Amino acid sequence: MVPPQSPSKLSAPIELARVRRLFDRPDKVAASAFLRREIASRMHERLGLVKIAPQRVLDAGCGAGADLALLQADYPAAQIVGIDAAPQMAAAAKTPGAKSLLSRLLPAKAGIDVLAGDFADLPFGPNSLDLVWSNLALHWHPQPDRVFAEWRRVLRVDGLLMFSNFGPDTLRELRAAFAEVDGEPHVLPFVDMHDFGDQLVEAGFSTPVMDMEVIRVTYDTVDALLADVRALGGNPLATRRRGLLGRAGGARLRAALERGRGADGKLALTFEVIYGHAFRPAPRVTAAGEAIVRFQPRR
Repeated sequence: MVPPQSPSKLSAPIELARVRRLFDRPDKVAASAFLRREIASRMHERLGLVKIAPQRVLDAGCGAGADLALLQADYPAAQIVGIDAAPQMAAAAKTPGAKSLLSRLLPAKAGIDVLAGDFADLPFGPNSLDLVWSNLALHWHPQPDRVFAEWRRVLRVDGLLMFSNFGPDTLRELRAAFAEVDGEPHVLPFVDMHDFGDQLVEAGFSTPVMDMEVIRVTYDTVDALLADVRALGGNPLATRRRGLLGRAGGARLRAALERGRGADGKLALTFEVIYGHAFRPAPRVTAAGEAIVRFQPRR
């Protein structure tokens, strides 16, 4: 993997092994699929504005594979590859027509391939993909700048990266409620949109475009709200509280959440959704550091 120009900065002390365990139960994660599908639909609208005809597409952090069919419908002549760090998720993503991809990108062909692996350390050669798509996966990695560098490595010149992830205002109601219970971190400190833009430029992408919107999901009960929070992935922080809250702590948490009911009587969770896309530009220097000058031929 090609490292970024400056030392990588830790976005949060995330335990990647715990992330894999938290997502290795597709049945538990399925309850939050409604939010992923809604955001995938909004990403898809943005993708429709970009005129590309990719031969090879990667879904980085494909989960149970819902976006694979979406991408195949868009690009029926392309090879669509899904990768997910949780083996059971990758297994769930394997549709009847999908094959396993074990160690390298297969020769160009149409269809879907799925493998279990780390999207920050891809088993593909340089310049081997035309589109990297990633829906609500990047915030689960502690070093997103190194992920961007790896995604740039595997993209061809003029290849497109399109991703979504949660921003800092996500789950603010839950963060505030937990603050009344203890001083432990229970919610990820999500990365700001502008920091992602800077990281994309430093990783070597050109013309990054970032935008953000806020989605509010409402609930009738605290139990329903907390069930969705658990289904979204839980807490993978190395600094997380190791023991249970206990009965008293749980009661304080519920009381704090109940005080957040709106005028309509509903409980709400805020999701700040960040969307980004950028292209891999043509190199400006050779491997030996010599400048590359391009001339346009006369017509």
